[in-house]
Amino acid sequence: MNPIITVSGVSKHYPDSNQAQQALDNISFTLSSGQVLGLLGHNGAGKSTLINALLGAHRYSGNIEINGLDPIENHAELMKHLAYISDVNVLPEWMTIKQILTYTSGVHPCFDINKALSVLEKTNIKLSSKIGSLSKGMKVQVHLALVIATNVKVLILDEPTLGLDLLYRDSFYSNLMEWFNQGDRCLIIASHEVSEIEKLLTDVLILKQGNCVKFDTMQNIPQGTLADLFITLQKETV
Repeated sequence: MNPIITVSGVSKHYPDSNQAQQALDNISFTLSSGQVLGLLGHNGAGKSTLINALLGAHRYSGNIEINGLDPIENHAELMKHLAYISDVNVLPEWMTIKQILTYTSGVHPCFDINKALSVLEKTNIKLSSKIGSLSKGMKVQVHLALVIATNVKVLILDEPTLGLDLLYRDSFYSNLMEWFNQGDRCLIIASHEVSEIEKLLTDVLILKQGNCVKFDTMQNIPQGTLADLFITLQKETV
């Protein structure tokens, strides 16, 4: 099976930092259909830098291919196959739910508005509601409904449930995994809530000061021990 994501020797060094503190240092991994990668690391470890490289948001050294496409050279085409959900709300708050569905249907060639509606029917969100009037949990549900309806191959989540109560977290991950298991997809979840996402993962990549300190399958990590392993690795010197 050909991998969906291939990352080979990716490094990122900002001009105003020294080599010892570069944002990423020679990161490599592959992900195929059905794999869920947990991207772990404290603030400043390089998680956001790696995510931005995957999204084609900045240049880097090394090579990245997602669904056979270069994130920078083939950015527009890649965005048909990749979606990103972060803790930062990116939805236009002045739009109603109906308007954002109509807009997305017009700009995304693979968007299935009926699928989005079926997801939202399971919530208390009204189509007439403005996005700005919704709670944070509801906004995350809307964003996930939009992503699910685009049928992307790759989804990157960056602290998607930060600040949400338990009910919204359970609902989010339940809808997410139901969608994930319906197609040939791979998933990257960056989170500080290690215990919360552990049961969803097939693989884990732990970063520290831009370096990979652990990349392994969850089959090699005893169940319930990932959080302790993460803490131990963060205490060790790179």
